[in-house]
Amino acid sequence: MLLLPSAVDGQVTAISHTLTSASTLCQVEPVGRWFEAFVKRRNRNASASFQELEDKKELSEESEDEELQLEEFPMLKTLDPKDWKNQDHYAVLGLGHVRYKATQRQIKAAHKAMVLRHHPDKRKAAGEPIKEGDNDYFTCITKAYEMLSDPVKRRAFNSVDPTFDNSVPSKSEAKDNFFEVFSPVFERNSRWSNKKNVPKLGDMNSSFEDVDAFYSFWYNFDSWREFSYLDEEEKEKAECRDERRWIEKQNRATRAQRKKEEMNRIRTLVDNAYSCDPRIKKFKEEEKAKKEAEKKAKAEAKRKEQEAKEKQRQAELEAARLAKEKEEEEVRQQALLAKKEKDIQKKAIKKERQKLRNSCKTWNHFSDNEAERVKMMEEVEKLCDRLELASLQCLNETLTSSTKEVGKAALEKQIEEINEQIRKEKEEAEARMRQASKNAEKSTGGGGNGSKNWSEDDLQLLIKAVNLFPAGTNSRWEVIANYMNIHSSSGVKRTAKDVIGKAKSLQKLDPHQKDDINKKAFDKFKKEHGVVPQADNATPSERFEGPYTDFTPWTTEEQKLLEQALKTYPVNTPERWEKIAEAVPGRTKKDCMKRYKELVEMVKAKKAAQEQVLNASRAKK
Repeated sequence: MLLLPSAVDGQVTAISHTLTSASTLCQVEPVGRWFEAFVKRRNRNASASFQELEDKKELSEESEDEELQLEEFPMLKTLDPKDWKNQDHYAVLGLGHVRYKATQRQIKAAHKAMVLRHHPDKRKAAGEPIKEGDNDYFTCITKAYEMLSDPVKRRAFNSVDPTFDNSVPSKSEAKDNFFEVFSPVFERNSRWSNKKNVPKLGDMNSSFEDVDAFYSFWYNFDSWREFSYLDEEEKEKAECRDERRWIEKQNRATRAQRKKEEMNRIRTLVDNAYSCDPRIKKFKEEEKAKKEAEKKAKAEAKRKEQEAKEKQRQAELEAARLAKEKEEEEVRQQALLAKKEKDIQKKAIKKERQKLRNSCKTWNHFSDNEAERVKMMEEVEKLCDRLELASLQCLNETLTSSTKEVGKAALEKQIEEINEQIRKEKEEAEARMRQASKNAEKSTGGGGNGSKNWSEDDLQLLIKAVNLFPAGTNSRWEVIANYMNIHSSSGVKRTAKDVIGKAKSLQKLDPHQKDDINKKAFDKFKKEHGVVPQADNATPSERFEGPYTDFTPWTTEEQKLLEQALKTYPVNTPERWEKIAEAVPGRTKKDCMKRYKELVEMVKAKKAAQEQVLNASRAKK
């Protein structure tokens, strides 16, 4: 059978038949194990074939087996088979120099060699004494092979390898030679990692990324190390299921504790290395310097930004100042211009008025009678006061360019127009006054029952009651009506509705009318109290020492200060009124005592009026 080489992609293989007269072209697809090897090489990007690689691997393992040199264990014959758990299985098989790196083929070859050398039958034939049963040291060789040939049991033994160094260097040991101390320790402990390609410690020239990746790997170290080999109890020896479960529980707890101690050991190792690593210190200093540089750059940028903003603000202020000055200058120029124009117009009006007076004087005021001349002079002054510049100019032009009769006619016509205008203005003012009077009478007479009988005394009493009982007083308008019914001399009974209507009408009054009401009431008070009784020669009490001369009304702020001082200094305080007067600036002791007396009287009056209203309402019920 002829084997053809595989065709190149995109090409076909041509086969010629010598038996035929003409060659024919047919398409052939590659098949067979050689094509399979080609596909595997292409997928693996390998130049050699898959079979060649497998053969090469087997040859290398066979060569390693041939080169394997077993080390004789001097203590082999002295081992106690019953204490197999404490023996070094690798040393028993002569693999103490290879240990966890030994392959299964090497373990099998070592066991074969040890069996050929130490088998009891062979030693018995050589005349060597043999112990009976499992007490012979050959049992240790069998047990060692049993442990190392099983991957699970071998992993458990490797986890507690008696030759492994679990020590962790201290910080003081690595003070001067960090890499020489910690590099072999990390290399030694990397055998417990579940992940392959464990990063190296590196040197002083390692980059920040490499150092960060190294410590990230070890801080998140995933260890396969487990401690089932050190179990003190074997569950196979349990007599019942409950005992077996108890043994498993105890073993799990012991393994977890040892696993925790192992992870704490790894963490201590990484912490000590991190704290002593000179590269970390270097990176921190570089980071600190970088942050300081960024901080300075940021502060500098902020300073420049603030300077730019301040400069812009100053420029805006300067521009605003210049614009304001320009605007003020324009306003000032306009004001000056307006003033000049006003002065010019005033001078022109003054000139035209004087011209009008001179023209009338020239014509002897158009009359020979003294009384008529005086009257004409008054009318001319009216014209001077009322006419504008254009009208004065037109009238003066007429007087200067015409005869006496024409001038007189024009002057009289202008006088009639001005008098008619004055008369209309007067009529309009009188009409407004009459309307205002009607409105006042209408508003004054809208208070309900008894509204036509409001005398000046009643109005004054109403104003006093409204001030005496301010807004917020309970049943305010009933209290005010009751107060008026008690103190009114007219005898007319007022209701709350009457009082409310009259109070609203008083609010709508013109301020001058209110002043007239208050003035009339004050005049009546002076007339009734015109004679002041003489003071008694007896010594006045402290409450009325000295004449009261300050009639300044109390402000709201002074009232608040007085009320606060009254609370601060109670009745039993020594020199109470002197201290209260000091607390109210601008007021004497006499002022404070007088004001206090007024406040007390007002409170009493309010309470009395409210009690009367309550009694009246109860009586109606």
